[in-house]
Amino acid sequence: MDTDNNPTTEVVATTMDSGDTTEAFVKVKSKKTKRKREMDGVDMESEDSVASKRPQFPPISGDKLKGGSDEMRKVAVPAHRYTPLKENWLKIFTPIVENLQLQVRFNLKTRNVEIKTCKDTQDIGSLTRAADFVRAFVLGFQVEDALALIRLDELFLETFDVTDVKPLKGDHLSRAIGRIAGKGGKTKFTIENVTKTRIVLADSKVHILGSFQNIKMARTAICNLILGSPPSKVYGNIRVVASRTAERF
Repeated sequence: MDTDNNPTTEVVATTMDSGDTTEAFVKVKSKKTKRKREMDGVDMESEDSVASKRPQFPPISGDKLKGGSDEMRKVAVPAHRYTPLKENWLKIFTPIVENLQLQVRFNLKTRNVEIKTCKDTQDIGSLTRAADFVRAFVLGFQVEDALALIRLDELFLETFDVTDVKPLKGDHLSRAIGRIAGKGGKTKFTIENVTKTRIVLADSKVHILGSFQNIKMARTAICNLILGSPPSKVYGNIRVVASRTAERF
């Protein structure tokens, strides 16, 4: 009987030993040092504290955003734009005062168009729109085209010099400007119609009014003309790019 009981006790002992080993394997200690564990705890506490301490500000009104004081923008007017400004003053004055609720005047001493906010101004961004509108007219755009800067959001003005693309002088510069304009302005009008932009050539300066993507297409075409590409090739490239963008949208 004693000999029969001995194997069972050995089996039980082995099973108990295996249980102890499994418990020992389950309770493996972390390899992180004490310092790392403390740092992890501090990080978790800091994230929770930052989330709990983050301030909640109410939406600010337009009057408080202006800071209580009126802001002013000045647009310098060159001598050759005095007469057009005088003739179209009513068209410029009306949308700025009635639609944007701003104050505008032409300072005869400094030769600047001064645009100022007042207590009736609701949108703080209207001052920038009005300044861009006047600046576009001063650069040579028609009032009707410049008005789009007030009505639409995603319109921009870009100006660059012909000599920025290629350093030309004398007759070479004149020929490059002539290639951009074309016979009777045909090339310029074609680029405007295809890219849906407005272009002003003022001596060696090129001013483009339009959306970001359209300005990019018009600028690429004008740069190719300056570098010597024939107009027919430029027309083809513009039409291909314009058709791709039309299909995309």
